[in-house]
This record gives sequence, structure tokens and C-alpha cells, in this order.
Amino acid sequence: MIVAEYFAAIAIGYLLGSIPFGLLIARYFGKVDVRNYGSGKTGTTNVLRTAGKKAAIMVVLLDLLKGAAAVLIAGLIVGNSYLRVGNFGLDALPAQVLAALAAIAGHNWSIFLKFRGGSGVATFFGGLAALSPIVAVFGGELLLIGAGLTSFVSLGSIAGVVGTYVILVPLTLVNGLRLEYIAYALLGAVIIIIMHRGNIARLLSGKERKLGEKAEDIEAGSSEEDGD
Repeated sequence: MIVAEYFAAIAIGYLLGSIPFGLLIARYFGKVDVRNYGSGKTGTTNVLRTAGKKAAIMVVLLDLLKGAAAVLIAGLIVGNSYLRVGNFGLDALPAQVLAALAAIAGHNWSIFLKFRGGSGVATFFGGLAALSPIVAVFGGELLLIGAGLTSFVSLGSIAGVVGTYVILVPLTLVNGLRLEYIAYALLGAVIIIIMHRGNIARLLSGKERKLGEKAEDIEAGSSEEDGD
């Protein structure tokens, strides 16, 4: 029974993550298809550059909600169910972590957008906020500080997710947190860094677009890749 509950939690997490709020809100506020500008991604940064601050704020809040909702719904589905497999026990927490990771995957590779999407940063922190609010606040502060000091959202995003993993290592070793938390931070960070590989290359070459710069029409020759 719990195996079916796990599959249900993962499927719901993916479908939640797949909802393209960036595309929908940019169309409503900016009358644009965000996929035709800048990076072509549907995340907050590209929406900010194409549809403005109000639209971007709504997108980041809704993308955060996708990750948090995936965790909460997984908890409700699995509830108090428990299955022991060898030395390991399956309860609600692993299902919640898998659902949150599925939400990130849905955001990045949405079934509604031919498996395209954003970079998963906001959805990652939404899931983390439901799993460990204090760590989410720490990682979010690193993201904001990094982006604010450098004007590079991509650099702030990478700093935020890496910092989240780094702080969870001593918390796990010293305070005995369950390994599922650090697994979420590690896998989430790896996914997000991979999604920012183009940004990393441009940061190293000095060609990365700064916060506040407008996105160019893809058809006009832009091939930028923004953060979430």
C-alpha cells in the first residue's frame, strides 16, 4: 500500500511542478510569451525581464508554493504508513523529499511545455521551506545577498543552494537530522547547478546578463540562459 502512496506523491509533485505559472502570468501581465525572450525559460528572472516586477513576484510566490504543496500533500497521502525494508524504514519523510524533487523536475521539464521550463530554484526553496523552514531561510538569505551584491541572479541562486547543502552537513552530523534532508539538498543543488551550466560559462567569460537588464527576443539572436 505504501508503495502506491509513494508513486501517487511523486506523480502529484511532478504535476504540481509542471504548472507553468511563469508562462501564464507573463501572458496576463506582459502580453508576451516568455519562452520567446531571453533564456526562453519560464522562471522568475525571465518573467522579471519581460513582464515586470509585479509579475515576477507572483511567479516566485507560486513557484515556491509548488514545492511546499508537493511536500504537504505527500505527507497527507502517506500519513502514518510505515514499511520496513531491511535496515531502512519508509515513512512520510522520504515520500515528501521525493515529491519535492519531482516538483523541481516538473518545473524544469514540464509535461505541459514539451518538457521545458525554468531552473527550479524557487520550487527547490518552497520544498525546503516545508521540510526545514530554518534552513530554507538561511539558504534564501544567501541567494538574496549573493544576487544583491553581484547583480547576478544565477550566482546568487548557486550560492543559495550550495549554502543550503553546506549548512545541512554539520546539522546532520551534530544534531542527528535524518539523511533525507541532506539528500534533498544535495540532489536539488546538483539539478540546479546543471541547469545553470550556461550561466556558469558566461560568468567565467564575463558575458553573464545582470539583474535589471531587459531580455532580448530569441529570434533577434539572443541565446541567454537565466536563473529561475
